[in-house]
Amino acid sequence: MEAKDYDNISQLSPAFLAYIGDAVYELYVRTSYLFPPRKVRDYHNQVVAQVRAETQAKALQRLTPYLTTVEQDIVRRGRNAATGCPRRLQPEIYQQATSLETLIGYLYLQDTHRLRELLETLIP
Repeated sequence: MEAKDYDNISQLSPAFLAYIGDAVYELYVRTSYLFPPRKVRDYHNQVVAQVRAETQAKALQRLTPYLTTVEQDIVRRGRNAATGCPRRLQPEIYQQATSLETLIGYLYLQDTHRLRELLETLIP
């Protein structure tokens, strides 16, 4: 990941940041589980277990004590923007997962070094 310099990231909607964050997080998880080589089905199941909303909600809870004030604000914005919860999820879980994705999207665009630091605490 390469650092990006966008002047108006604060103008991007939390939904957009979550959309980007979802893709970045899944790619990070996929690359984290490349080794040792295994069957594609096993690989897929391991990745899906990490990127599902329930696991993302737990990941956010683990990260929360380490977040800066700005990062906490981004998480709050993501939580408040989370709408249309899937039926299989409790709304709180969906909000937390969306909050994590929003934070990841923001950091991907703003501070990739900090993003890598936080992601490495989740998936060493």
